[in-house]
Amino acid sequence: MLLKKNLGSEIKVLVISVLILLPKNCVWRRGNAANRALLPVAPGSYLCSMLGKLSGWEDTIVALATPPGVGAIGVIRVSGPQAIGVVGRLFVGKDLAAQPSHTLHLGLLKEGDEQLDEAVVSLYRCPRSYTGEDVVEISCHGSPIVIERVIQALLRQGTRLARAGEFTQRAFLNGKMDLAQAEAVGDLIASHTAASARTALHTIRGGFSMALRELRERLISFSALIELELDFSQEDVEFADRAQLYHLIGEAEEETAALLASFRLGNVIRNGVSVAIVGRPNAGKSTLLNTLLNENRAIVSEIPGTTRDTIEEVLNIDGILFRLIDTAGIRHHTSDVIEQIGVGRSLEKMEQADIVVYLFDASCDDPAEVGVVREELAAKGKAFLLVGNKVDGVGGADASGSVGAAASGASGAGAASARFPQELLISAREGLHIDVLKQQLVDQVLAGAGSLADGGTIVTNARHYHALQQVAESLTTIHRGLDDLLPGDLLALDIRVCLHFLGEITGEVTTEERLGYIFSKFCIGK
Repeated sequence: MLLKKNLGSEIKVLVISVLILLPKNCVWRRGNAANRALLPVAPGSYLCSMLGKLSGWEDTIVALATPPGVGAIGVIRVSGPQAIGVVGRLFVGKDLAAQPSHTLHLGLLKEGDEQLDEAVVSLYRCPRSYTGEDVVEISCHGSPIVIERVIQALLRQGTRLARAGEFTQRAFLNGKMDLAQAEAVGDLIASHTAASARTALHTIRGGFSMALRELRERLISFSALIELELDFSQEDVEFADRAQLYHLIGEAEEETAALLASFRLGNVIRNGVSVAIVGRPNAGKSTLLNTLLNENRAIVSEIPGTTRDTIEEVLNIDGILFRLIDTAGIRHHTSDVIEQIGVGRSLEKMEQADIVVYLFDASCDDPAEVGVVREELAAKGKAFLLVGNKVDGVGGADASGSVGAAASGASGAGAASARFPQELLISAREGLHIDVLKQQLVDQVLAGAGSLADGGTIVTNARHYHALQQVAESLTTIHRGLDDLLPGDLLALDIRVCLHFLGEITGEVTTEERLGYIFSKFCIGK
């Protein structure tokens, strides 16, 4: 007995020592055979089990999966090796341990003699569940006090509260999804438009990962053949066809360039577009904001300088979120200190905006001055639209400028059209040509960035974008090495660098710190 006790202590010391000595970029990940190259110890071994216990991944966790507050139902999710047993001790009338996977059961939840609630229990057995573990979801009544009592009862049965994103992190660690798919789960939950939801769902279903995985597998096969050549270096033989590798690298460079180019549109889909509405005082900026939003959001008056501060609102146009910013009128000679501060903020917002809508008064402004504004905005290299307002106050003006006239189908050009032939002319007060302005905003966003309806892979994650930049650089290095007839050992090294950055995207290569950061941004119940 004493020998066994001492031996057990020595094994525990050994486990802790191994944990300390493991490299920082080594992630303990369970899962299928494809993932086992990442494991520092054999799956199912005593050491592997101890690693899981010490890191908390063998715990049974619980969290509310639905938003907090009053509702019809509240779903409590339990995951881990003891999930079925823990819930079974509270569930009256049926032995959950004897029930098959993917079944629903109605019954009472009781702790001792105290009845907690009547609930529907959903049973998902390992590995056919979201996390790859035994999962039980309790659909109880959506009263905060009922939900809290059930969760506290589960905690007393031996579970612990889940960390932010821990259910999805367990799904990743158990090989149910890769890291890009796991991140897309968070994007889908946070999506505010149909476009962002559609893009996230495409990634969750493996659209992005599939292309990367295929490229990675082909590069691995070439790398293996090149490294095999090193074992037969004396015989001077080539197992890897350099022409095929050259062709593969060319295809990979094109695909990577397309993914990098898609990030411009992806960033718009995920974060929206900031649009600063600027111009002189009394040009109708606040009226335009109200018309676009279809509500009286900003105060409107005939007195110049009514708007002293910036006003921001969000508008969804064709699945793209535009953050509209109404600014104070810009005039450089004013004695009003508060107005000077407002003008300063207007200029600051104009610099920060993705698109600038410069609004001028088409009924009285000088075309030469508008031309100077055009040149100044073009020199800044910023996307902009010059928009003439108040065409309803111009005698005989029944059309916008060249762009607006074509879009509206007007047969002739009025006085304003003749003075401003290149600018879009609108009436914010009457709603004239506002639809044309909206379309031009969308066109500015999509210019050179593809279409939301293409259905292809769109990169929306900044981490993926930076990793793809590294992939592109490493592919260029491999391409250059083939041109320079580098020996096989150096080519193999360059390919391994490329494989490393591809693995960073999907999670084949990652660190505990990176995983902690990524999943900390999730909600608790996911």
